[in-house]
Amino acid sequence: MEPFTINCAVLLLLTSNCFIWSSSLYVSNTAAAATPRRLQYLLEPPVHTEVAARRGDNATLPCILRAKPSHYKVKWTKLEPEPSGLENIIMISNANFFKPYGHLGQRASLQRAHTMDASLLLAHLELQDGGRYRCELINGIEDENIVITLRIEGVVFPYQSRNGRYRFTFHEAKEACAEQDGMLATYNQLYKAWTEGLDWCNAGWLLDGTVHYPIVHPRLVCGGDLPPGIRSYGSKDKKRDRFDAFCFTSQTPGSVFYISGSFSFDQADHACKDQSSELALVGQLYAAWRFQNYDQCNGGWLRDGSVRFPIHNPRRNCGGIPEAGVRSFGFLSKTTHLYGAYCYSPAPLES
Repeated sequence: MEPFTINCAVLLLLTSNCFIWSSSLYVSNTAAAATPRRLQYLLEPPVHTEVAARRGDNATLPCILRAKPSHYKVKWTKLEPEPSGLENIIMISNANFFKPYGHLGQRASLQRAHTMDASLLLAHLELQDGGRYRCELINGIEDENIVITLRIEGVVFPYQSRNGRYRFTFHEAKEACAEQDGMLATYNQLYKAWTEGLDWCNAGWLLDGTVHYPIVHPRLVCGGDLPPGIRSYGSKDKKRDRFDAFCFTSQTPGSVFYISGSFSFDQADHACKDQSSELALVGQLYAAWRFQNYDQCNGGWLRDGSVRFPIHNPRRNCGGIPEAGVRSFGFLSKTTHLYGAYCYSPAPLES
């Protein structure tokens, strides 16, 4: 019995050691997989992981080399929220050559402030330029990258069909925003607008095909007893379901101004043309309110046939609402209702 007892003890000891070694190996490998790989050639952005700029501005997306391999390429790509299978490459460069790609590439260049600078310069920003950008260094079979977010500063506004509430399919909502100098807002843009006070009780399409509405002051018909927040209907059928739209716009190169008078819609249109301008779009009026602090306590026609006025300094006799914003009378008869005109001039007005 003694040899048998010794053999069992040895076997148990070997099994235990094997288990401990395997467990240590597993933990080690798991820890290695969970630990992000340290960048060898690129510097992690110390501060500017997000860059903010307005439409029409230029923006610099930082990407700095810490070491320069003998043979390498730098590739800048815009990361799409819904990948289509093809990369949205902006440019590929090495030490001697620069090759731009696509619409963004036409407005892109490398900053090259010094020999280790691979930062991307984007000129004349457009609304659609917001998003995440990847700077990738390729060294043979090795590659590493950093990601920078470009945020276009702007304003979100709800938009409704002249035919009434909840009339837009997704694609109609997208077109409606574009016609008003905007684009469908992203969820992040709507969330930021909600934190700034946007309170709207009608659900609207967003760029990703989901439907939401922001509530700051809960009330019976707008979420009942739920706390303030973004109410969500989730993803909806883009061809069948109908809602309003949440549009996003940014600063414009021109200016909005008001012509006082009692005009029908056509008369307002002519009044603007007489001033070498045209009736303003809804997005242009919102941009003037947001970025130029535009304040005018008179209703006026806009190009879509709606009547609105912007209030930057709320007061009792200007809509009676304590919050700043663009007030709307909706879509009125173009012949029987008489208002002033909000005009848009492509060039800034002389002060």
